Order: sequence, then C-alpha cells, then structure tokens
Amino acid sequence: MKKHIIIVGGGFAGISLIKSLKNDKRFRITLVDKNNYHFFPPLIYQVATSFIEASNISYPIRKFISSHENVQFHMGSLLKVNLENKTIDTETGTLKYDYLVIAVGTESNFFGMENVQKCALPMKNIEEALFLRNHILLNLEEAARNKNIKEAAKLQNIVIAGGGPTGVELAGMLAEMGKYIAEKEYPEIKLGLSNLYLVDALPTLLSPMSKVAQKTAHQTLEKLGVKIILNVSVKDYVDEKVILSDGSTIETKTLIWTSGVVGRDVPGLPENSIGKGKRILVDAFNKVIDVQDIYALGDICLQLTDGNFPKGHPQLAQVAIQHANNLADNFKRIESNKTLNPFKYNDKGSMAIISKFNAVVDLPKFSFTGFTAWLTWLFIHIIPLVGFRNKLRLAFDWFRLFITNNPSIRLILYPKRNSSKEKV
Repeated sequence: MKKHIIIVGGGFAGISLIKSLKNDKRFRITLVDKNNYHFFPPLIYQVATSFIEASNISYPIRKFISSHENVQFHMGSLLKVNLENKTIDTETGTLKYDYLVIAVGTESNFFGMENVQKCALPMKNIEEALFLRNHILLNLEEAARNKNIKEAAKLQNIVIAGGGPTGVELAGMLAEMGKYIAEKEYPEIKLGLSNLYLVDALPTLLSPMSKVAQKTAHQTLEKLGVKIILNVSVKDYVDEKVILSDGSTIETKTLIWTSGVVGRDVPGLPENSIGKGKRILVDAFNKVIDVQDIYALGDICLQLTDGNFPKGHPQLAQVAIQHANNLADNFKRIESNKTLNPFKYNDKGSMAIISKFNAVVDLPKFSFTGFTAWLTWLFIHIIPLVGFRNKLRLAFDWFRLFITNNPSIRLILYPKRNSSKEKV
C-alpha cells in the first residue's frame, strides 16, 4: 500500500518536498494549507510598498500539483495533531497519515507587548502586505488633505521596528518611494514633515551578516534620509506614539513590525518536543523528538545536531529547501530499507537589497556590494519562483520599474462589501 504523507504548509519546505517526491508511486501525498496558493516571502515587502503585484510572487497550489498524480490538496488550517490514532484535525476535516510533515513556518513575535500586537503592522503574508499597502496609501491621501501640521506629520512618519534584512529592504524601498513618487504625485504634502525611522535593539543593522554588509546598509540608508536608531528597542505603542526603551517617543500612525518571529502553535505535540522560540525540536533526520512518524522542516524546526550550527540553523529559505530534499531522500531510503542520511546544511550565503541598483551579498568566503550584488540578488530571487510566467513577468517588471522609478499599481482596494449596504 502507498504510504500517505501529509504535509502541513505550502511554503518552501512543503513545495520542495512535493517536487522531490512527485510521481513516486510508493507515496500518496496530501498538502494541507489554509491558503490555496504558494507565495515567495522574501519579496513580500515589495508587495507592501506597491512595487510589484501579489500575483508576481504567488502561484495556485492546485495548478502546481495538477500534473503530479500522487499529490492532492486539502484547504484548511491545522487545529490539532492526534498522536494515538495518527490523524490531524483541520477546520475542514480530519485526515489520517502514515507520515506527518509539519512545515507551518513562523509568525511575528511581539514579545508580549499587547498594544504593539494590537496596533502594529506585521508583514508575514500576502494579506498583511496588502493591508499595509492600503494603510500607507490611505495615510498619504489623508495627509494631502490635512491642514493640521502635527496631524500631517503623524500621518507621514513611519517607524520600522527591526534592522534585519526585511527591515533594511523595506526602509530602502519606502525611502525611494518617497524620493521618486511622493514628491511628484502628492504636491499638497509638505514632505519636510515626514520621517522614516529604522529602530533596532542591536548595535548594527543586518547583525547576522558581514561587517561589509552592515556598513554598506547603514551608509546607504542614511544617504536616503532614513533615521537609524540602534541599541534601542520598541517598548510600547500608545495613543499613536511609539515608546522606545530610552524613554523617547515618536508620533506616528504607522509602526511596521519586522522585529523577530516565533514558531506557530501545533496543538497535540508533547511539551518536551518544543524548544526555544516555540520551534519544534528535531533529530538529525528532521524527526520530531519523542514522537513517531512526525517530521518538521524549515523555520518551525530547531535542529541542534549539525556540528557547524550547534544553536540551530538560520531561518532562511535555503535551510527549508535543503531540509525538504534531505527528508525526501530519506523517505525513499526508508521504503528501500537503506541507511538514512543525517542533515548537514550547505551554507550558500545571504543577501539583502538596500536601494536601487545597490545590494549586499555575503558568500561563505567573501562579500561584495553594489550593482553586481544587486544583479545577483535579482537572479537568485527569480530562480525559486514557482511558474515560468511568474519569473518572466517579475524580471520584466523589475527592470522596467527600477529604470522608470514609477510603479503604477498604487491602488487602494477593499474586499467587496455587501451590495445591500453599499452607498452609491
């Protein structure tokens, strides 16, 4: 009989595992996800800043699996794992598995700050990115009408919490948006009132990257007018005021949260299977500690068996992809009664785009910046996109938009309202 593999999560890990096991007649695979599409998180900030459409970085799951005879899709959120009878409960039904693969990723970590969680704007998925896009555009429209200087400044000020790659890339994109677009399209706004702040509790931006990358990012963002505040963290957000750990405050209606992540809850797993940051503890083969036939991949898992990464692997797309490829090989080995291969991460480096034609790339043995790094960033980010059309369209859009500095998708869109309640 075919072994039934249930994969929860259609991100990098889930999709890569399917690619490696597609059409293998020994397995029947069900992909479970609350969304009917796969998307590319590293470019989510470009959706939030109206630079590219959400469809450029998204692809329908059912279309992706339509040519894979042994793969099916179940749309629904995971509610609970039932260890005794080897089933999972979703909001749309119960499924039985032989092997369960958890690849649900992470969510924003607000470090217990209730006001920040309630009022800040995270950017972890397509819905949040589109909401942020609407929020920024609506604030600009309101600022264009507002004659009160204090209120206008509050509408235009933006605070980004988190100086990692996402925060740096977002700051650079917003700064250039103000430079090339706001001046032309919002003549009513007094741009001297607007400030873009990038706040981080650490002493440098891009702390996991090289000193070359850190220095380049800091200098480039400062030239773009970003006000960088280091060694200071956000402590609260009250009455449209960001309260910092040094006691200072910034008045703003926009606090964007990119300051850390935490693992998603997976009810049903034993407490001793959960480690730091709510990540699921796994062994060298990505099997969850102290349970049978359950595996975890990507950002959600914490693997302490790799000698080169004794504190766990970085939460990067490459880790998730390599996890999936190794597990797929081991599933095949299990069925062939062969010895399993432990996971070893092949670090291919990291990168971040800072501004137009300027990026930073850290490879294992050296780093480089500038236009060459920017081209490398473009190339690397196009390759993993699912769908040939997406790659071509995104490549064309990128080059056109970077040259013209004038994306034309700054649309404020709302979900359809009940027609009986709509006003004419």
